[in-house]
Amino acid sequence: MNPTSLEGFDGRAMLEALERLVKAESPSLDKALCDRCADLVLELFGDHSGARVIRHRMEAAGDHLEVRLGEGPQPVLLLLHYDTVWPQGTLARLPFRVDGDRVQGPGSYDMKAGIVEAAFALERARIRRPVVALATSDEEVGSQTSRELIERLARQASAVLVLEPATSGGAIKTARKGVADFTLRVEGRAAHAGVEPEKGVSAIEELARQVLRVRALADPGKGTTVNVGVISGGTRPNVVAAHAEAKIDVRIASAGEAERIVRAIRGLRPEIAGARLHVEGGMDRPPMERTDGVARLAATAQSLAGELGFELPESSTGGASDGNFTAALGIPTLDGLGPDGGGAHADSEHLLIGSWLARTNLLCRLLETL
Repeated sequence: MNPTSLEGFDGRAMLEALERLVKAESPSLDKALCDRCADLVLELFGDHSGARVIRHRMEAAGDHLEVRLGEGPQPVLLLLHYDTVWPQGTLARLPFRVDGDRVQGPGSYDMKAGIVEAAFALERARIRRPVVALATSDEEVGSQTSRELIERLARQASAVLVLEPATSGGAIKTARKGVADFTLRVEGRAAHAGVEPEKGVSAIEELARQVLRVRALADPGKGTTVNVGVISGGTRPNVVAAHAEAKIDVRIASAGEAERIVRAIRGLRPEIAGARLHVEGGMDRPPMERTDGVARLAATAQSLAGELGFELPESSTGGASDGNFTAALGIPTLDGLGPDGGGAHADSEHLLIGSWLARTNLLCRLLETL
């Protein structure tokens, strides 16, 4: 496939835009760098005739950008994020590079290519209803400052299109697991392990018992996984541990399972007399379930892709996105409309130009059809 053009899109201009965004490193927790990248995103969307831009300024996080095209109720909402997992300086080790159909660079696949795709599709699409594109700065760290804005705009929308990258192989995402994060802290009582161990209450032993109880909550058949990923505790081998804690990650495919897990973990009780438990955390992102509205959006996209000459399979994934928030509100949401590729959050991160151009054309058709 010729990487410089497809159905009227200028692939070379898209690559140049992507290179500018990738070289504007934007780790989620660095406000100054994120704001610098936001300036380039604004430039990219600012060329659209009649676009109205609202810059939501944040104190600690990078600013969130809202671009509105057209007037009227029930717009189509495009969800984007320009923050990445990569620390400043990663470009020195992993530079932006184009090799045939393959583009590499930190944040290129997840998800700066999706931002460029949205900007170019909007430039060409003959939209029949208003469109709102929202580019946020904290998706990779839980969307704590952007969630309220995402949900407010979603409640006004007729549909939500998420420009996260496709599943490797090119599938759109019609279901995503929800994510719950917990910290389980145990308080025991210190004592000399050799002289008077009976006077101690081991927080580590209590934590070990609780880890087994938490682990037993998993139900892979229902898509529920539980991972105790980090544990710590104690001070010295000859001291009965007075403190211990565990970090717990839970992935959940349905709202019913989310309710069960949250209730069970918050209801944990100590097994050893004298030990005390403290549980912090809860649902970070609700599950994105494949509702009838999601299925209809997917069918529309698949029909349009067929007209354009390519297949568009669908998939579910254990990873979450901002689409989880909007789907949980009951708004039809379609995710994974960004390019095919792979290696998200890894040194092998890359996207495929042919897929990127084809999906830009698909997004254009979707915006004209919805």
